[in-house]
Amino acid sequence: MTIVFHLARADNGVIGRDGALPWHLPADLKQFKVATMGRPMVMGRKTFDSFPAPLPGRRHIVLTRDRDWRAAGAEVAHSPEEALVLAGEDRGEVAVIGGAEIFRLFLDRADRIELTEVHAAIDGDATVPPFEGWREIAREDHPAEGERPAYSFVTLVRA
Repeated sequence: MTIVFHLARADNGVIGRDGALPWHLPADLKQFKVATMGRPMVMGRKTFDSFPAPLPGRRHIVLTRDRDWRAAGAEVAHSPEEALVLAGEDRGEVAVIGGAEIFRLFLDRADRIELTEVHAAIDGDATVPPFEGWREIAREDHPAEGERPAYSFVTLVRA
């Protein structure tokens, strides 16, 4: 099983604000869809709740401490180990998609990070620190367009 983080993070570490992305980058959303299609996704309850509906073509494994929580389209896990057992049924790549607490819980287990660097300081209430001990193996830079900030698609592997 390969564990891959998928996230967008502003230069100041922000990944979210009020339960949503604090930017709109259509290319990032498209890349996320392609990268996660057909794969089990592990996420926290707040991340799951941020979707208008479960995303088609992907399993939604939701990690929550609430033993009574249930939602249509969600497979519930109460520990990282439980989430990986559920995801492991596929024996392939597992997409860990957030939020910040979920990234912290899985950091020691992650094999690769697919990161969209949003080149701006954005106000937000969810942050992820820089990834230390990782090596960049790919980068694709994109300029700012109108109100949209510049961004880079970056792939990191353990150093």
